[in-house]
Amino acid sequence: MEKSFEDALKELEGLVKELESGNVELDSAIDKYTEAMKLAKYCSEKLNTATDKVNKILTESKELENFEVSE
Repeated sequence: MEKSFEDALKELEGLVKELESGNVELDSAIDKYTEAMKLAKYCSEKLNTATDKVNKILTESKELENFEVSE
């Protein structure tokens, strides 16, 4: 099952706090850093996907098209 953005972000924040505490052994810190980078990438991809979806609208013909604001 895929993690929600919120769950991934909460996990990432926890890892960052652990790493910032300085009370993590080197091997564990490397593992936590690696996991944190994976979570950061996952969150970034989720945000990009959400942004792309928000920037598109359904047309009357039920097709997605880019949404642009005209001034």
